Amino acid sequence: MKVDVLAVGVHPDDVELSCSGTLLKHIDQGGTVGLLDLTRGELGSRGTAETRDAEAADAAKIMGASFRKNVAMADGFFQYNPENIKKIIEVIRWCKPDVVLANAIRDRHPDHGRSAKLVSDACFYSGLIKIETKDEEGNDQEKWRPRALYHYIQDYHIKPDFVVDISPYIDKKMELIFAYKTQFYNPESKEPETPISSPEFIEFIKSRNREFGRPAGFTFAEGFTVARTPGVKGITDLI
Repeated sequence: MKVDVLAVGVHPDDVELSCSGTLLKHIDQGGTVGLLDLTRGELGSRGTAETRDAEAADAAKIMGASFRKNVAMADGFFQYNPENIKKIIEVIRWCKPDVVLANAIRDRHPDHGRSAKLVSDACFYSGLIKIETKDEEGNDQEKWRPRALYHYIQDYHIKPDFVVDISPYIDKKMELIFAYKTQFYNPESKEPETPISSPEFIEFIKSRNREFGRPAGFTFAEGFTVARTPGVKGITDLI
């Protein structure tokens, strides 16, 4: 199951909120995308692990992702340890992505920054031949290191190193977000209110995408930070 891009979120809906426009665009251009959730989001104030499982599956189907996996680390309490690093390595070696997208390097939710470090290191260690892992059938896996790791931007404002034009995909991005019916604004919901359940939060997401797009001349864009300095083959590759 080789994919071009593996998008990782510590919680189901992290990817949809932060980089789904970029993924929709890549799929529309003929590319392949896989999704990996590290936890089931079981500590969320709204919904349950089971409802979030179903919502995540619906969102992946709407997006057209090649697959969606969940390695069921403990929401809020996952540790930086060899066991969890290997869980991510196993998925990386299975789907062999060229690019990995990961959580923001720092954020309001402490899980996001910890996930960013975990995924970043897993990408590196996945390329070491002496770290042994097996696939779901028990076969030895070959080493694989993605060519690039980029961190999407979440709640905190972080200046992006580059942005991706998602102007034609903003409405489909909103559709993906609202696939999480228990999490976001629903006037009929009897769930407790949270910082992300108000209509203002949805406007914040769209406004953030407008803000990222404006300096580059795009109506809407998603922003990313880089783990290492990227290179281009020629000066005209930049716009």
